[in-house]
Amino acid sequence: MTATQPRPRTRLGAFRERVRELPGGRLAWRIAVTVAGVAVIAGGIVLLPLPGPGWLIIFAGLGLLGTEYEWARRLLQWVRRHVMSWTRWAARQPLWLRIVGGALSLAVLAALALAAFFLL
Repeated sequence: MTATQPRPRTRLGAFRERVRELPGGRLAWRIAVTVAGVAVIAGGIVLLPLPGPGWLIIFAGLGLLGTEYEWARRLLQWVRRHVMSWTRWAARQPLWLRIVGGALSLAVLAALALAAFFLL
């Protein structure tokens, strides 16, 4: 760490800096983050048709990749912006429309769960 860089505030940040200072450490760290991020995203994709937090896990994987890749950081910001705008739009709708939308979402999830159950 040089004098111009701020000290990391967390243990993980300090560990990351120590690894990056080693010969080949930057590449090793980037490979490890890439493998972990892709594995988390793959796990989220597997969980998409099942009841559970598939999308949340995919976003966590994007967040992990976003620590090393600018494209992943921009994609995650884009997703956050659109999810927030959709959430604000849905909150402005009448209650009956939100109930119908929720029921349709549950029906799609149930159909996907049944399809996964019968196809596996």
